[in-house]
Amino acid sequence: MKLNDLKPAPGAKKARRRVGRGLGSGRGKTAGRGTKGQKSRSGFSQGAGWEGGRSRLIVRLPKRGFNNASVDFQVVNLKDLERFEEGATVNTESLKAVGLVGNSNQPVKLLGGGELTVKNLTIDVDAYSKSAIAAIEAQGGKVVGAAASEETA
Repeated sequence: MKLNDLKPAPGAKKARRRVGRGLGSGRGKTAGRGTKGQKSRSGFSQGAGWEGGRSRLIVRLPKRGFNNASVDFQVVNLKDLERFEEGATVNTESLKAVGLVGNSNQPVKLLGGGELTVKNLTIDVDAYSKSAIAAIEAQGGKVVGAAASEETA
């Protein structure tokens, strides 16, 4: 057997029905669309949920639930920053690189858990706790970003 001998099994390749191709085909003339009217015309496409002019079901039913505007932060504690070297810049990308955060699209909050012994860190994340800011600045570090001035979230 060679590759050029291969062919589909009998009956596996059924040709689709081509409608509107002659009266003898059984689907000629109006091609299964009936006679006249909007639905028989080419290009007709009725919108999903359209009910002939009356209010759609999706509009008649009441709204349910509520969209929660609160933000879910990825939390990093001060003790986690020990793996960075002195004078390093810590941001979302560097935290992801060392495996402290998983998703770089989700905001990061730095909390004051644990001791920080690394000096001169420059930290740029989305939110900080007051204790975290105090501990970083006590070690000669710098807090960057709009959220650096006060506790956020």
